[in-house]
Formats: sequence, C-alpha cells, structure tokens
Amino acid sequence: MKAPVKWLLEYTAIDDIKTDGDVKRLASLMTLSGSKVETVDRIGNEIKNVLVGKCVSMKRHENSDHMFVCMMDVSGKGGTVQIVTGAQNVKEGSHIPVALDGAVIAGGRVIRSGKLRGELSDGMMCSFEELGLDFRNYEGGIDDGVIVLEDLKAFAGCDPDALIGREIMDVLGEGYEDFVIDFEITSNRADCFSILGLSREAAVTMGKPFIAPEVKVREEASAKTSDNITVEVEDQTLCPAYFARRVRNVKIEPSPKWMRDRLETCGVRAINNIVDITNYVMLEYGQPMHAFDSRTVRGNKIVVRRAAEGEVFRTLDDVERTLNSKMLVIADAEGTIGIAGVMGGLNSEIRPDTTDIIFESATFDAVTVRRGAKSVGLRTESSSRFEKGLDPKLACEAIDRAAQLVEELGAGVVEKGKVCVVAPDAFAEREVPFDCGRINAFLGTDIPTEEMVKILTSLECRVDPDNKTLVPPYFRHDLICMADVAEEIARFYGYNNIRSTLLDNCRMTLGSRTRLQRVRDIIRRRMADSGFHEMVSYSFESPSVYDRLGLPADDVHRNYVKISNPLGEDYSAMRTSMVPTLLKTLAFNHSKRNKNTWIYEIAYVYEKDGDEDKLPVHREQLAAAAFGDMDFFRFKGVLEAVSLELKTGEVKYRPNAGYTFLHPGRAADLYFGDAKIGYMGQVHPLTAAEFECPADSFVAVIDVEPLCERYVEIPKSRELPKFPGVMRDIAVVVDKSVPQGDILDIIRQRGGRLLESAELFDCYEGIQVGLNKKSLAYSLSFRDPQRTLTDEDVEKAMRKILNGLETLGAELR
Repeated sequence: MKAPVKWLLEYTAIDDIKTDGDVKRLASLMTLSGSKVETVDRIGNEIKNVLVGKCVSMKRHENSDHMFVCMMDVSGKGGTVQIVTGAQNVKEGSHIPVALDGAVIAGGRVIRSGKLRGELSDGMMCSFEELGLDFRNYEGGIDDGVIVLEDLKAFAGCDPDALIGREIMDVLGEGYEDFVIDFEITSNRADCFSILGLSREAAVTMGKPFIAPEVKVREEASAKTSDNITVEVEDQTLCPAYFARRVRNVKIEPSPKWMRDRLETCGVRAINNIVDITNYVMLEYGQPMHAFDSRTVRGNKIVVRRAAEGEVFRTLDDVERTLNSKMLVIADAEGTIGIAGVMGGLNSEIRPDTTDIIFESATFDAVTVRRGAKSVGLRTESSSRFEKGLDPKLACEAIDRAAQLVEELGAGVVEKGKVCVVAPDAFAEREVPFDCGRINAFLGTDIPTEEMVKILTSLECRVDPDNKTLVPPYFRHDLICMADVAEEIARFYGYNNIRSTLLDNCRMTLGSRTRLQRVRDIIRRRMADSGFHEMVSYSFESPSVYDRLGLPADDVHRNYVKISNPLGEDYSAMRTSMVPTLLKTLAFNHSKRNKNTWIYEIAYVYEKDGDEDKLPVHREQLAAAAFGDMDFFRFKGVLEAVSLELKTGEVKYRPNAGYTFLHPGRAADLYFGDAKIGYMGQVHPLTAAEFECPADSFVAVIDVEPLCERYVEIPKSRELPKFPGVMRDIAVVVDKSVPQGDILDIIRQRGGRLLESAELFDCYEGIQVGLNKKSLAYSLSFRDPQRTLTDEDVEKAMRKILNGLETLGAELR
C-alpha cells in the first residue's frame, strides 16, 4: 500500500515531519510498531533549471535547412543566451521553456551546452514530452513541437513577460513534491489498506491524536434518492449492507490537480472527476465504490442477486465473461450491470454526456467475491479489498465522503438521503476478553493496567477493565481473541522494551544439525564431488506419466494421492516416483544440446495410506540420473561412493528385469542384507524414446532412511595386525548368467574367519573360456590375528571355497 506522506499526515496532529530524515524516522518507528515499511521514495519535480524564456530574435542556421538560431531572454533583465532548435512552431516573441546548461529534464537527463552544426547552443527548448507531461492535459498543447505558452488557453489574457525567468513547472502548476511510503500490509489488516487506517497507525506510533475527516453532505437537490431508486438484496448473508446515493446535474470533466497527483502517486490512473472520486474514496477509506450512469439503470431498480449459470456479461474492460451461479452480481430490472465487488459493466459506465449518476457502496461476502474474481480471472483493487472483509459502517461513511467530494468539486448536486438495505445484525458489536494478568503472563511483561488501557483507547477500543472485556472499533475485524489484544499492546508498548528471557524450566543448549541433516549434507557433498548437479522439482505430477513409464494397472506407483485443488491436470497428483521428473529433466537438457547431464535430487515421494482419513505416507529418497560420459559401472560406482562416504557397509546388487522402464539386462536392486533400499539401471529404449531423452540414460533411486540408520559417524578403530597375511588368487569359469556377487558371497561365506578380504580384479570373456562363459579372477587375503598361518591352513580354506563354488557350476581355470 503506497501512502503519500502529506496525505497520511493530513489526518493526524503530527507536525514535525518536514525533512528526508523526519520521513525516514517515521518509517522506522512504524516498522517497529508493526506496520512494515518496504520503501521510502521521494517523488515530484525532477525537472530543474528549466526557465521560461522569450525569443528575442531568430535566424536560419547557415548549415541547416530546418534549424534556427534563437536569442532567448531567460532573466527578464535583457541578458540573452543562444539556443539552436529545430522546432517549427517558434516565432519571435514566443515564450518557451528553456533548459539551460546543467538543467535536468524528464528521465533525469542532464542538458549540456554544445555545438550543433558549428553553432553554439547554451541549452535546449522543451516540449511536453521532455518535461514528462501529457500535452492532452493542456488545452492548446501539441505533441510535435516545443511548448509555446501563448498557444495554451490557460495563459490567454495574461502578460507572459511577467513569467520570464521562472521555473516552468511552477508556471504550469506542476510543482508537486512529496514522499511516498510503501507499506507491506498483512491480509488480516484490511483497515490498513487505506490512508485513514495508516494515519491511525502513524498517530498512535508517534503518540499524537488521530483527526478523523469531517464529512458533511449539503444535499442541495430537492429530490430524494429514495424517490428515484429502489434497492433489493436477495441474500443478506452475501451482502449485509448496501447503500446508494443519487447525484444530479453531473459535469464530467478532469479532476483537480491535487486529486490527480494523489491518485497517480498511489498507482491509480486518473480518468474523470466521478470515477476519480470513487477511486479516491477507496484509497482514503479502504472501501471500494462504484458509480453507475443513472440512465442505464433500467426500471430505476438495483437488485443484488446471484448470477445465472452461464450468463454472459461484458465488463468495463470490454471483455465478455461467463458467469456462474456462485457469483454475486448487481443487476437492474432487466439484467446484470456489474460483478459485485469486482468490476462494473460496460453497459452502465460513466460517459462524457452522463448527467445523473448513482453511487454504490456496499459490503459483500469476502469468500463470494474472491471466488467470483477467480472464476472470471479478474482480480482488481476492489476485489482485493473485499476479499479481506469490510465493515458495513465503513460503506456508509464512504458513500457520504464521495457525496461530499462531489459537492466540493462542483461536479453535481446530491439528492437528499440515501437508500440503505442493511441486515439486522450488520452493526452488531463484538466483545473480546481483556485480562491484564493473562496478557502480561503471555508477553512476559509487567505492563501496568493503565498503560494497557491507554494504548487500547488510542486504538479506538472501548475498554472495561472491571469486567475484563473490550469492544474493538468497527474497522478492526482482526481483533478476535485475547492474543490479538496482547499483540496490539506489545506493538505500541515497544517490542524493544520487552526483556529477553528464557522459557521457564529451560536451559541453554548448543544447536547442531540432526543425524538426518548430516546424512543429507554428506550425500550432497559426495554427489557434487562426483560431478552431479542438484535439482529441485515440484512434488506434483501428472497421472499420465505412469502410463508413459509402461507401469501395469496394479503397480504400487499408481497408488497416488489426488490433489483436490490442482494447478492443472499436469500437477494433479502427488508423485510416487521421481523417475518421470528426472527423465523430463534429462530430455530438456538433451533438447538444449547438453552433451553431459548428471543430476540428482533429495526429496519426498508420497503414497496413499490404507486408511483414507490418514495423511499420505511419505518417504525421502535420493534420485539420480545421467547421460553422456556415463556407463552402467561408472554410475554404480557413484552410488557405491555415497555408501562408502557414509560408512554404511556393503551394498549388494541383484539383477532385476522386472522394471518396465529399465533395460531388462542392465537393471539391479540395491540391498542392505535382505532389505531392499532402491534400484538402478539403464533406461529402457522404449521409455527413453517416450520421454525423448538419450538411449544411454541411467537412473537410480535409493531410500534415505536406511542410509541414515546405517550411517557411521565415528568409525571404530582396530589394532594393527601382528602377524603377516597370505595372498591367494583364484580364477573360475562360470556361465555368463551367474552374477559375480553370488560368487563373492560364497567366497566370503566359505572363507570363514581367516578370510580377511576378497576382491574381483579381472573379468574375461572369449573363445578360450568357451561360448556363453566368463572368467572371473579374485584376490583373496587370509590372516589370523593370533598366529602365523601355515600353507595347510590356507589350502584348507581354499578347498572349502572351491567346493562351495561348484554349486554355481564354477570350474577352476
């Protein structure tokens, strides 16, 4: 919410805000009291040293066929400066704005003296555009030449020589300067989306009284509003209050400069006096209003009702919108003339020939307005305020203020009275508990009751300390319970005045990262060291991706949670697997001609719980994918490096051809013992083609929880061996289908306690070992911690190993 400081202080007794420092002090204090300030900007004249000058003489430029050399009097004392111009509307005796050397014009551009085709020019003559002005605001102004004051109607009959040497912005009446404070207002403070609301906050912050505007409507027309218009509200739960006033003999014309300046400073475009009055009141009071051309209200009747299902209506922005029965509309005797709380209709807009108008000020149900605005895709300044909840009293005050402004601007004659349709409980007051002892206990303070009452009274609350209640003002819908009251007291007592204390029965502790956080950090560091880049993606997915993966109908991944209010069909399910997201990311990078893409993500997947009333089960996973300079074994090595860094113990890999989206001969499950913790493999060619990613793409998914459980933070040391070890190499020939992991398991099992380590160091396939055969060579290390091993000891262990390998059809090579 942008608030010009002069307007903000107009309703307070604050009189010591005069300089940049004063404004910044006000902004700082308001931030400390809870009205957070985003920025403080100085606005107004950036135009400097542009003076009114008189063309004393002019001649053709010797080196140009369209330029003139003019001698300009810019002091009124006979002294002249030479200006070279190409403007064709300059004549001797014309009075023109002259930007002298060092002058600043629109956009902060600085003018310097220089030569134009050999002739010295000590500045330049200015057009409306160069001064940042709209020529259409000045009768007689043109956009294809410099400003000539004699041509403007505003200067007809005056002596222009008396203006020579004066700043042009002062002469044109544009000498406006102010500060603007941009506040960040939370949605519960609907009252602060107005100048009056912020003025109240400023007054209490600075310890000064708030001065409410005095609103009096003369109502000089002889007719009564109630004689010329009737109002019907079909459902008062959706519209608790509706007020209407009628204005006759309206003169549509531009608003005065002070009003245009304030509107435009707040980011609202000035249109005409009537529309500007409704916008001005909205900014001042926070109450949106609307004005109808009385001629277009058929039957002189206004009906607040629900829209007809499928009804088509053209709004003020000249767009046809389809309405539904959940929306609230303003209608006349024959049809809709506005969407309640959102935007009026093109069929009832204020036109240049409008003579009679009807002002509308109402209170609409916040939820209904929000749904209506969302349904038609039209969120306006009006709807954004109604969505936060407004009070019927505010609507009544705002329409009177609009009528007063009409009379002050001479824009029309206000008819007597107003039409009011108000629900029986619209003006009901609320009581909120107020217990000083509980508030002090809640805040950890010892604020006297008198101080609390003083603060709350300055906020216009009616406090009854004896009965421990208070009545909040009508515009403070956010004061609901005692915690809200405590917050108000803390804000203006000063958060900086509340001592920092520890909670009861608590002690100081040293903060640290949890075990899971440390595991995540290690995984990220290890993946980064391996050349992988972390990605972050949505937890939402399209249900169609599981069809693209070729999953069967009963696959567990299809047990997804549907989102009740999705962003769209592509984001309507909570993901049960991160593989589709990884594949789409690989495809995107491949389409951008990235030769190598290695990515990973640590995130959650979600599955339905058996009980529909329970929240979904979520599991944290490490998901990785890569293409380019990558093969199966290198990818496997990256995962093993993560396990090694976490010191989780050995991860076993078991082939699994059951994944529809992985290559049947290049996929494996990952195990800790007998517990499956994930899977990895090369993407199936059909799946790669479906997602348009490279055929040599690899993916892996590992549950983080098992890694966290087996993570060893401080490894245990063991005594260095006292006795030498014995090394043996063994090479066996087996069928290609036999996994080397199975061979390694038998070697370790049969080797017994003497086997210290066993590692594969060679794999060979060729005609020497036979068709569909392979040779695997292992290095075995034996050691006894109690004595030196003999050859007999080692040979005995080797025989056990070879006997065990025979169960796999292995032959010693």
